[in-house]
Amino acid sequence: MEPPGPGHPVVLRGGLGAGPGAGLQHVLAALHPYRTAVHAHRRHAQRVRPDHRHQSGLGRAGLGLPRPGLQLVPVHDHRSGLHSGRFRRGLAGHGAGPAHGGGGAAAVRAAGAVDPGGRAAVGAALNPGRGPPAAHAGARTALDATPGQLAVLGRAGVVDAGGRGLVAVLGALVEAVTGQPPEPVAPTVPVPAPVLDCPSADGPQDGPAFEVIYLLEAEDAAVERLRTRLDSLGDSLVVVGGDGLWNVHVHVDDAGAAVEAGVEAGRPHRIRITHFAADRGHARPEPAQRAVVVVVPGDGLAGLCAEAGATTVLARPGEPLASGELADAIRRAHAREVVLLPNDGELRHTAAAAAEQARAAGIRVALVPTRAAVQGIAALAVHEPDRSFDEDVVAMTAAAGATRYAELAVAERQSWTMAGICQAGDILGLIDGDVAVIGEDIPATARTVLDRMLAAGGELVTLVLGEDVPDTLAHMLEEHVREGYLAVDTVVYRGGHQCAPLLIGVE
Repeated sequence: MEPPGPGHPVVLRGGLGAGPGAGLQHVLAALHPYRTAVHAHRRHAQRVRPDHRHQSGLGRAGLGLPRPGLQLVPVHDHRSGLHSGRFRRGLAGHGAGPAHGGGGAAAVRAAGAVDPGGRAAVGAALNPGRGPPAAHAGARTALDATPGQLAVLGRAGVVDAGGRGLVAVLGALVEAVTGQPPEPVAPTVPVPAPVLDCPSADGPQDGPAFEVIYLLEAEDAAVERLRTRLDSLGDSLVVVGGDGLWNVHVHVDDAGAAVEAGVEAGRPHRIRITHFAADRGHARPEPAQRAVVVVVPGDGLAGLCAEAGATTVLARPGEPLASGELADAIRRAHAREVVLLPNDGELRHTAAAAAEQARAAGIRVALVPTRAAVQGIAALAVHEPDRSFDEDVVAMTAAAGATRYAELAVAERQSWTMAGICQAGDILGLIDGDVAVIGEDIPATARTVLDRMLAAGGELVTLVLGEDVPDTLAHMLEEHVREGYLAVDTVVYRGGHQCAPLLIGVE
């Protein structure tokens, strides 16, 4: 390869992004003719006078050597469709040289096409009129400052990779032009002071709090409705697939609603929910070994269970819970092992889906199929975290299974029941989910229900009073149990705002 003549550019094509060391090899290969010409020029200079060298055209221009003030401009390669860097020679103050400001800006643009992190180094490096050694020194100064300019570099204690590559290129250029290698770059980089109030690079700081991803088996028409629904819930919506199988991704604030939308459209599975902002910037404590998650019908029982150390989920009257809400509660418990008490027979499938989501996240979950709040109270009463997980689950399941449950409800309309025909406004006594007693007032119906339940035996009666039920009802039922059944204890709790005026449990 002959050294290029005056006005002939040196083109460096596509080497900077090829891999570690590949860019430097391309640069050195491109600069080799110049270095050879420089050495030849020096040997000749020992035999001729400087004015003779100038008159005979043996200066830098005569040899085709790069003049001071190299300019890096972006060049588009129409054959490859790629951008490459091009060195163009020009003295300061002549044509499009660096003195006119074109060199520095073009260098920054060309460097940014390779690595945006190198812009600072190039901007400081190409100081017009000072030559490659000054450019190399300026680039090294800018490179040393990069850990303080980008938080992720500061935390890692490293410099910008693109800037480091440009420093290597400029160092090779200095050696090729001057014949002297530049000072080596220090092998270590001092870690700068911590950057305050720097946003995390691990997730979005604004916008929806959850990322929801799942596979969905659904028809095309249902998927179109799903897109519309998810688009109204959040952003970053991606639904791809076909032939009945779709991959769904969305960022939302209500993760449960996004999962429920998938349930309405078809069959979602492999559900994954990520909470972006969970303890961002703070070291989370080590997870507890075991926790209990309980669904409760009222705020009174929520406080009771929370005092016992459980994580509670408040059931909403007339609105079933979503599996995402239960899965989020399991994660909030922050434990390696979790016992889930749904306390509602209609939540068994939802609770099972939530348990699967948590298991996919590496949490060991056991689902105890409690069908009423009083069963959950009985299970929580025997919970012992010092036992093995399996033993604890067996004990809690046995306690829940040994508790019969009942509740009082007000009939909304005339209906056929297992106990006969009820009218609107009648008091219904449900035992184990079936209507067993139809009465006219709460006290009489409650006594009848208690008698039927205690006829099969019992040791402990649990009464959970609704928000509007007076304490006199509890006193009357306690007296009834004490007078009619020996060795049977009674405990009373306030359930707060709940659907049923009275919950009864017999163990």
